[in-house]
Amino acid sequence: MAPRQMRDVEPAPDPATDDAVELGDLADTEALARRTAAALPPGALLLLDGPLGAGKTTFVAALAAAWGSEAQVTSPTYTLVHEYPTPHGVLVHVDAFRLPDGVDLDAALDVDAYRARARAVVVEWGDRWPQAHRDAWRLRIERRGERRRARWTAGPAPGDEP
Repeated sequence: MAPRQMRDVEPAPDPATDDAVELGDLADTEALARRTAAALPPGALLLLDGPLGAGKTTFVAALAAAWGSEAQVTSPTYTLVHEYPTPHGVLVHVDAFRLPDGVDLDAALDVDAYRARARAVVVEWGDRWPQAHRDAWRLRIERRGERRRARWTAGPAPGDEP
């Protein structure tokens, strides 16, 4: 089966200026993932914050699909890391939930080595990594009843140098 192609994308998100995005359904999450896929530079580090059930893994699945992956994306809670091949490069998916508070992910997982060969490294529970790289993007996803809301909380604006 041929890999899926990236769909037409909306303008890239700008963490410095974008307001919160309402995610009323899966299509809204997929649209945000397409915008993010278009904006993230190769080797990007994306930290996802939000409570259990907020939709972080769903967002990663939509991001993988936006880059053409047909992989079944699941949470790497117990394995810590999953890798998904895409036509645009490997997507590294890290779940920091089970790591001790304050752990240095660079030391524990050698994130720089992943970034050097990956299209992107996405870390769920990124709020557990306060000393993250200066060029890390941060997206917070929150539940609002049956709906979700996503907001860029930090990261370089597209076009900024890391």
